[in-house]
Amino acid sequence: MSVQLRIVLDQLAHVADPDQAEAALALTAGLIDTAPRGCVVSAIVPAGSDLDLPGVNGVRPMPLPRRELLASWQLGIAPGVGGGLIHAPSLAAPLVRHDRMNDHDQTTVTLWDLRAWENPELMPRASVVWYKGMLRRAVKHADAVVVPSHAMAERLGDLAPFGDRIRVIAGAAPLGFATPADAADRRAALSLPAVYVLVTGEGDSYTDGFRAAARADVDAVVIGAVEGTEPALAELAAASGLPEHRAHIRGVLDAADRAAVLAGAGAVVATSTSSAWPWRVVEAMTLGVPVVAVDSGAHRDVIADGGALVDAAELADALEDALGEGERRQRVLASDRARAFSWQSSAERVWSLHADL
Repeated sequence: MSVQLRIVLDQLAHVADPDQAEAALALTAGLIDTAPRGCVVSAIVPAGSDLDLPGVNGVRPMPLPRRELLASWQLGIAPGVGGGLIHAPSLAAPLVRHDRMNDHDQTTVTLWDLRAWENPELMPRASVVWYKGMLRRAVKHADAVVVPSHAMAERLGDLAPFGDRIRVIAGAAPLGFATPADAADRRAALSLPAVYVLVTGEGDSYTDGFRAAARADVDAVVIGAVEGTEPALAELAAASGLPEHRAHIRGVLDAADRAAVLAGAGAVVATSTSSAWPWRVVEAMTLGVPVVAVDSGAHRDVIADGGALVDAAELADALEDALGEGERRQRVLASDRARAFSWQSSAERVWSLHADL
């Protein structure tokens, strides 16, 4: 009889966090490709989900659609789930009492960021309440909690009494992430300038990136802006010394459009100091784009020597170097560092985690 690892794919019915949805599917594909002999991968999905992923050995739809399912799991009610090995690539999991020693049931969950604790003002209140409630359930019932960096593991250990149950398993760029053949056309469709840098961040941290772009005399592009926040970001850019016509704020893009935008950037300026997996930074390094980042625990773990890590006040100087004499070196360093991350490697570590448990 084969060992079955069941992965929770609630994100398929949810578009609010496309990064986590892409990660869940990429990890599932990796788990299928790296499954040890005698092991298979199946999926747990909300009612009404449509999963078409080669290699999945069965799909168990839950009796409730996503919204109601997550609400029931928050209350500790998990109808129709059953036991066995369960891995959730988010906090969305049936975190209920189970017997790992006698029944060999396991439930592991994943946290990609700690925004609900560090920057709750940037999230809907209901989301903050849900995350904090699910973390409390994880403290009680999760056999392990996966985070993507050691800095985040340390921070999570300060927030909740997980002891030795925290594991570090990094993420990666989307499967097949590469510059599309029609990249120039995609950038033109987004009305982007010929020369620009991509600024990533959250809240007021964008100010540091906009100031750096203004001092380097280059346009700044932001992607992934939440609908309705574009005017505020444009105002932040103007207040930072970057004229409105030189700040190009765009919404959420699919992987191909993101790759086109990143490939056209002279550099990526990463300004966040939060405990979070830096999705755009990893994608940039995958494409060999120079990365200039504010020094933080997460950036030290992920970027390491693959980019320039500096204080916020030094971003402009580092950016000018990345756009000038240091460009070739920075591109090589970024590409080399990107090789440290792959979903196949992450999947192998997930299998090892469940074997160790």
